[in-house]
Amino acid sequence: MTDSLVAALRAVVGDAQVLTDADVLVTYENDWLNKYHGTARCVVRPGTVEETAAVVRACADAGAAIVPQGGNTGLVGGSVPRGGEVVLSTKRLTRLDPVDLSAMQVTVGAGVTIEALQRHARAAGVDFAVDWGARATATVGGAVSTNAGGSRVVRFGTMRAQVVGVQAVLADGSIVEQMHGLPKETAGPYLPAMFVGSEGTLGVVTAVRLKVVPWYRHTAAALVACESVADAVAMLPTLRSLSSLDAVELLMPEAVKVACDHLGIGTPLPVDFAGAFVMVDCAANDDPSQDLARLIGDRRGVMAIGPQRDQLYRIRDHITIAIGAKGTPVKLDVAVPVQRLAELLDEVHDLIAGIDGGELIVFGHLAEGNVHVNVLGAIDCAAEVTEFVLSTAIALGGTISAEHGIGIAKAHWLGRLKGDPTVAALRAVKHALDPQGIFNPGVLFPE
Repeated sequence: MTDSLVAALRAVVGDAQVLTDADVLVTYENDWLNKYHGTARCVVRPGTVEETAAVVRACADAGAAIVPQGGNTGLVGGSVPRGGEVVLSTKRLTRLDPVDLSAMQVTVGAGVTIEALQRHARAAGVDFAVDWGARATATVGGAVSTNAGGSRVVRFGTMRAQVVGVQAVLADGSIVEQMHGLPKETAGPYLPAMFVGSEGTLGVVTAVRLKVVPWYRHTAAALVACESVADAVAMLPTLRSLSSLDAVELLMPEAVKVACDHLGIGTPLPVDFAGAFVMVDCAANDDPSQDLARLIGDRRGVMAIGPQRDQLYRIRDHITIAIGAKGTPVKLDVAVPVQRLAELLDEVHDLIAGIDGGELIVFGHLAEGNVHVNVLGAIDCAAEVTEFVLSTAIALGGTISAEHGIGIAKAHWLGRLKGDPTVAALRAVKHALDPQGIFNPGVLFPE
């Protein structure tokens, strides 16, 4: 059956776009942190929505499961095969339509990277709002499927807020499309919304229509030392009064130090006189630096414009890489109501303090109460750390995943987070659209 399926797929996309060589497959079979591994029956790379539909039909006829994969930058195992599935790579779905400036929208293929989309938008004098460190590799389709957020959520929202249309292939090979991008429509449930955050379990997203935003050419940033996380949270009402506010990042001292050590540079501020750092970024049509400096007032901090601002972002973007260079962390992505963020981190700190050799490194997005909890030296007690952090986040009214998704890593937590009736409703939607269960088995819902 494997040979006949490969032959059928090659008949659809051509021999060069069906990969079976083990040395080539390995890059598709492992996540970028080298934590999740699996084997793929083959990798198929369709170049159009019609080819994607034919690939899905061939797999459905053969009873072969499909793992959709974009840039494969996920951290919860949702984009790698688990045991012989067909990996459907969207990297050749690189449609880039002209930016519609009258509607402030653009239609793009699922395989377009976030960085390429940003360049495309800026060439038209506008911008794409969602941004994070993996922009050069992460794809639009993956960002939609995981409802990615990044650093500018405080101003523009997550990927869900950008999506105004979706084209997708369902499990029977049919193509559904709602791409007009109408800002006002009351014609039943909104189909595009179903695919945002679905992690490839309902269909293969092949193209999306997205909002674009003004491209603010004047920027200014600051790194501010705070006495504690609670002190950092207390800054938010003042910062939110800035009309130019573009990002508010929480960087704990350990995170700043590990990134700077990795880069071989000095820290912008001494890390020993702060309980937490807040990185504030502003963007506007006019220079926002004076307004930012005025609001920071006499707090200890550094203003950063031009190359200095780029350096702050370089530090921020290298935290994850620097942690990985030190070892394999227990890595968790949670969010709680922002007023309870200090409580969450106090409890996590107390837990890690009791682990011999444990090193806690935390950073995240302050305005959303979203933190990335990294614990080095705790692999032997990873299950206990995960149980504590996730259950504490739920108890505080938060979520077990703010950005990275559920994948296979947290599938068994979905019921605890959302409750059985909600999970049953989600399963019903999954079964209605994918009755054979061929799309990303084991992701979101435990098998």
